[in-house]
Amino acid sequence: MEVIKTAIEGVCIIEPKVFGDSRGYFFESFSQREFEAKVRKINFVQDNESMSSYGVMRGLHFQAPPFTQSKLVRCVKGKVLDVAVDIRKGSPTYGQHVAVELSEDNHRQFFVPRGFAHGFAVLSEEAVFQYKCDNFYNKESEGSVAWNDPTLAIDWKIPAEQIILSDKDKSKLDKTNKDDKNDKTDKNDGTTTTTTTKPTGTAPSVPFEDILGGE
Repeated sequence: MEVIKTAIEGVCIIEPKVFGDSRGYFFESFSQREFEAKVRKINFVQDNESMSSYGVMRGLHFQAPPFTQSKLVRCVKGKVLDVAVDIRKGSPTYGQHVAVELSEDNHRQFFVPRGFAHGFAVLSEEAVFQYKCDNFYNKESEGSVAWNDPTLAIDWKIPAEQIILSDKDKSKLDKTNKDDKNDKTDKNDGTTTTTTTKPTGTAPSVPFEDILGGE
């Protein structure tokens, strides 16, 4: 497999070696030995899969310490835009994000370390998405950052009016919008992947200032 570094240290794109012939193709989707040799030591404990239609937005989600998760994700059917946002307070890349298209055709995988909010938007008619996690799901530690947070300026490649959110994400976003009416944030005229202001839209139960969980 080939490991492609990104602008944020620790976040990387993985391209497996695909063997194709008249029958189809074959590749190793994960090798513990090769991953630890080329990326980092890891112990995945939970695998998840979702199926979503065009416009579905899942994210930006995270688990607060001590339940933070690293994720290795891929799209096995269709195409998604996958995004990781650095939410590690004190990190030199705090508030920056990396976006990558994952599809059934490019077979790419995306490694998101602990201390990042993660989400994806479905760009195809339907998408099946799989991810490996190095920590178990913990409902009480759930948090989120608004997908359309202006300080992040993420281009999701989908018109805003076509975004489909879960009821849970909608309720968190509605509360955030109400709370933000009394807040003032600085404008950022830099690149779309860089911000020095606090991303808004975190879940009301998890203060953004308490998110440290990076490695």
